[in-house]
Amino acid sequence: MFDGLKGFPDAITAVFPDTLLEACIVHLIHNFLQLDLWKEGKALAVALKPISQADHAEAAERALSEFEQGPWGERFPIVAQSWLRNWAHVILFFAFSAPVRKVIYMTNAIESLHSDVRKSTRNKGHFPNDEAASKLIWLALRNITAKWKNPPIAWASAKAQFAIQFGDRFKLDD
Repeated sequence: MFDGLKGFPDAITAVFPDTLLEACIVHLIHNFLQLDLWKEGKALAVALKPISQADHAEAAERALSEFEQGPWGERFPIVAQSWLRNWAHVILFFAFSAPVRKVIYMTNAIESLHSDVRKSTRNKGHFPNDEAASKLIWLALRNITAKWKNPPIAWASAKAQFAIQFGDRFKLDD
């Protein structure tokens, strides 16, 4: 690439250096569906739960090792390999407390938000400057958030944890 960045994670951390980019646990769990494991998908997902629902990174690593050395890992080594390839991003997930992990566990809400923002900018062609793009995105976000009815059930306790973990970067009244 002309900017020297290798992709989306590099671009995000270049603009927001304090950002943690964790892997989407749900996507990792569902990656095996590409292997046409529809008959065994539910059982395999249950076998992966001790990894994704571990209390901390060390427990998750032990659970991944047990999975890899167990019958599922021997039968489907590509599943464990996928987790191992993404492990540096998976363990970032465990930097957060359980209430926060519950809120960020799935990226569906984030992906939906991105989709709505893309819809608002897609047909605009190009922008004369960064400020014009920022204003359109701000307006889109204002309209999108006005339609939100209820926050996730765990949002109240997650907000408190965000305020503790990020201090001045997150305010409880937001």
